[in-house]
Amino acid sequence: MSSIYEKYQLKQVINASGRMTALGVSTPRPEVAEAVLSGMNHYFEMKDLVNKTGDYIAKLLEVEGATVVACASAGIAQSVAAVLVRDSDWLLENLHTTAIENNEIVLPKGHNVNFGAPVGTMVALGGGKLVEAGYANECSSAQLAAAITPRTAALLYIKSHHCVQKSMLSVEQAVAVARQHNLPLIVDAAAEEDLQCYYRAGADLVIYSGAKAIEGPTSGLVLGKRQYVEWVKRQSAGIGRAMKVGKEGILGLTCAIEHYLSAAKESGAEMVEKMTPFIAELNTLTGVSARVVWDSAGRDIARSEIKFDEAVTGIATGALVDALRQGEYAIYFRGYKANEGIIEADVRSVTAEQLAIVASRIAEELNKEQVA
Repeated sequence: MSSIYEKYQLKQVINASGRMTALGVSTPRPEVAEAVLSGMNHYFEMKDLVNKTGDYIAKLLEVEGATVVACASAGIAQSVAAVLVRDSDWLLENLHTTAIENNEIVLPKGHNVNFGAPVGTMVALGGGKLVEAGYANECSSAQLAAAITPRTAALLYIKSHHCVQKSMLSVEQAVAVARQHNLPLIVDAAAEEDLQCYYRAGADLVIYSGAKAIEGPTSGLVLGKRQYVEWVKRQSAGIGRAMKVGKEGILGLTCAIEHYLSAAKESGAEMVEKMTPFIAELNTLTGVSARVVWDSAGRDIARSEIKFDEAVTGIATGALVDALRQGEYAIYFRGYKANEGIIEADVRSVTAEQLAIVASRIAEELNKEQVA
């Protein structure tokens, strides 16, 4: 066991839930860790560092502007503040003590999700008032447009597996609505893997987590139209001061983006190959059926769906998930459908050896119930 686990009496984790904030998100490559360490050990004129690395990232991604922030959530708050404050020195320092008439941020109702914190909380931090368009199970271009009033400051689109996927307008359709009403469109694409498509589709600001697909340190990336990015950067003297990113995060993420653009990525087909023995093993267990499923948000990510017949296994799936976190290893799954007797295993951050441990632990817990 690594000394860090011993020193702080921490439990080792097998992360079959994906790149989740609750588990530390991802494990950056050695080059990124080296960039973080180098950043920590040197002094910089921080404004210069922010500007120069932002320009460098923008050039890499072929976008007008980019800046590194503390995390994707901070990116949402600072982007909302940016479209409200713009060039106003007064609002920069008095955002939450001044009544702003045009502060409504419109998003599809099915995008008003809790990703670990509510989207609405991030909007409120940025001084905005959230307005929902459409319904929980549908939002068309017309429904999005219908929610726009003279008080609307921007449109917000959340591209995430957390959101309702069916009957929702696309980013491209949201761009068309934004253009028709002369409003900026903010796209939160925290866990998305394509760092250019939403900008190229016409979004004014696009937000990514630096620690998820990019596998950088805890950080966020905001890119988009130059003027809007400059307004985001201004927030370092406003609400952004309370969520500032350090020099190590800036340099670590910049390095991570370089490698992300050039390194080979694990394909969905490779994920399927890795999980095939795992699925076969699970399908030998009584009351268990497993199969390959694909990411609901359309990414090239394959996962193992594991379905439990609770009448046969004798244990509620939620209770089984809890039990699997209590052993020598804390094993985490994607448990969004545990109430339906279904969990998913994301294999991107799991080795074949760890998958064998997971299968063994599932069998062990089920055998306990059957013996009892």
